[in-house]
Amino acid sequence: MAETVEVRFKDDGERRASSGDTSGRPPSASAPRYAIRSPPVSNHRPATVSSSTPSREETLVAAGIGHRPDDPDMPCLTVRMWTIGIAFCLIGSGVNTLFTFRFPAVTLSQSAIQLLSYPVGRAWEYVVPDWGVTLFGSRLSLNPGPFNYKENILIYILANLSFLTRLSADVLTEQRVFYGLNLGWGFEITVTLATLLFGFALAGLARSIVVEPARLMWPGVLSNTALNSALHPIEKTYKAEITTEISNRARYRFFLMAFAASFIWYWFPDFIFPALGYFTWVCWIAPKNAVVNQIFGMKSGIGLLPFTFDWAQIAYISSPLVIPTWAILNVGASLVFWIYIVTPAIYYTNTWFTGYLPMQTNSIFDNAGKVYNVSRVIDKRDGFVLDLARYQAYSPIYLPVTYALNTFGLCFASISALVVWLALEKRGEIWEGFCNSSLAVLLGAAPRTERTVRERAYGTVPTWWYLLATAVSIGVGIFACEYYPVQLRWYGVLLAMLVSAFFFIPLAWLYATTNIKIQIDIFCRLVAGYIWEGKVLANIWFFNIGYISGIKGLAFAQDLKLGIYCNIPPRKLFTVQVVGIIMGTLGQVAVLEWALNHIPNICTNKADNGFTCPFSRTHFNTSMVWGAIGPRRFFAAGALYRDLLWFFLLGALLPPVVWVLKRKVFPRCKWLRQVHVPLFLGGLNYIPPASGTNYGSWVLVGLLFGLVIKQRKRLWWKRYNFILSSAMDCSVAIAGILIFFSIFYTGAASHFKWWGTDVYKNTCDWKGCTYKVLGKGEKIH
Repeated sequence: MAETVEVRFKDDGERRASSGDTSGRPPSASAPRYAIRSPPVSNHRPATVSSSTPSREETLVAAGIGHRPDDPDMPCLTVRMWTIGIAFCLIGSGVNTLFTFRFPAVTLSQSAIQLLSYPVGRAWEYVVPDWGVTLFGSRLSLNPGPFNYKENILIYILANLSFLTRLSADVLTEQRVFYGLNLGWGFEITVTLATLLFGFALAGLARSIVVEPARLMWPGVLSNTALNSALHPIEKTYKAEITTEISNRARYRFFLMAFAASFIWYWFPDFIFPALGYFTWVCWIAPKNAVVNQIFGMKSGIGLLPFTFDWAQIAYISSPLVIPTWAILNVGASLVFWIYIVTPAIYYTNTWFTGYLPMQTNSIFDNAGKVYNVSRVIDKRDGFVLDLARYQAYSPIYLPVTYALNTFGLCFASISALVVWLALEKRGEIWEGFCNSSLAVLLGAAPRTERTVRERAYGTVPTWWYLLATAVSIGVGIFACEYYPVQLRWYGVLLAMLVSAFFFIPLAWLYATTNIKIQIDIFCRLVAGYIWEGKVLANIWFFNIGYISGIKGLAFAQDLKLGIYCNIPPRKLFTVQVVGIIMGTLGQVAVLEWALNHIPNICTNKADNGFTCPFSRTHFNTSMVWGAIGPRRFFAAGALYRDLLWFFLLGALLPPVVWVLKRKVFPRCKWLRQVHVPLFLGGLNYIPPASGTNYGSWVLVGLLFGLVIKQRKRLWWKRYNFILSSAMDCSVAIAGILIFFSIFYTGAASHFKWWGTDVYKNTCDWKGCTYKVLGKGEKIH
């Protein structure tokens, strides 16, 4: 059921105060004389903070949710919002597309756009005159009054499309750079638009199941709501009503101090002293010892001592300050077991001949221990189809241990575990959400329910709007794959969309509670590998539509939750997202074209400042395995990696075992109730190219704030935890972009070298030394 709201009548003066209107202008005669309050948990009392407050309520209050009554008459789709929002959407999509080629990736984060748009909006408020016209009884003004929190959050949502660029850019880069097929702007725009639109439709159609239930917090937006409450403090009229211990002014001051300190510091690990980011000090002591570098290294090692002084490395997965502690513990347990224990055991026993390869890398290798040369088995002139004779004459594919274990084995297990876990533990809640949906009413599966106060105030988005978006996305997707020679026909597009829709609710439910994504991309690769065996292009575009569209749908669903938290009218939010899809697509494709044509040596190891395209290379290697070689050949009887198929069974069996232990054997065990099988199996999905250092430091920082500080300095955590997360993300993003364009792009850093810029590179970790070495002319067999 959708989150309910509290209605409180107030006079006209109060309404003007709540919207920030101090101009003295009379309110609209047609304005509704009530306000909508969205409390964190209870629908019958204001939010309070105390030592006995339930964890969920305490978290939401700390994130600035429920602090203010809402005024439905507050303007939000203003000329100011559209102008600033579209500008930041284009800037964000461009910058983030550019940095998707880089490792570590620095993005113009959501918090950064939210922050940067605030002074622009305030400047507009003071500089632009109040000129306007009246259309259909409503006045459209260049300056409708104070820059309010709804405009600020809608600018963020509009620009949020810039954070959906990575996966699409990766696949387009994979096709252009690694396979050598450039189909031009037309294909890039249509296939990107189809993927975004279908994800948008999935989020809208499933909103009653994965967005509206109050128990689903979507922790990824909590730092945004906290920053929003700090930038737009509650007016004096209401401060007496909010019985919290949180001062928004104090949080704003803390944000500025944390931002300034982090901004200054980031110049050291990113430019002045990069060894602070790659803080593999044990490797510096024994730079030529292969085993030491494999165990303690960060680039090709497993990072047993996960220390780094670079927030970009710590938050490479996501900010650990917003992740629930139980989720961090599950991922930490997974890291210890699978990376620190199982990985060395496989590697040093030379299982799958992994001892002849680097312990960790996102490359695949031939039988000489060299990076696999795809041009020897697949040629553009042959229609991108595997030449079996050339493949047999050259070499089979060999996978590094973390690649085989994590990208394949654990992904297999997490796919089956996710479905079984959802069926066992969440089937009742999912059915309840479906019965409360307008789609269930449309299908006749549930009676029409009485509208909530929020729905009466703002209206709802008709289901047919999202059904229309679905139809358009299908049409555009079929056109892109039929008109352009990418080997995927119309039935492939439809099948990919069915796969995406099937997995969307399980993925969204997990993301809504943990802010961690589980990968199902291997499932898409397997399906495409069986149907279009030997056709690599069909494989990558089936993956794009079947997996990436669902991942983008998670971002749209997250914005819908943010709209509930910030009282954004649903139809206006729908409009903003549609415009963002169009502008984000154009911005992404434009920058992709520029980067691939203008950055020297891009996607090679010779590229400056890390523009090596790590994720595109990982996708390329995966498409080689499943698209060119194919699952039939890869998992044939007697094949080297056939045993990885047992992970499907492991993933299917673990959730029932844990469920029985929780419910029947140890029902009072608190720790057992926190065990989450899909997270334990699929929480390490960024490895490779991320390493144990990235995940280990992420776990340590997350436990420090979510466990130690939250328990010992509870009031500080309530006031500043989510604000600190926003400050760190903003400062690193802005500083990283400034450093790149002012120092690296201009060439000013080309002669800046000293011990701190090179020490971590002069190690076996950086060079990828192997445990076993092939002799001259010797082959792996």
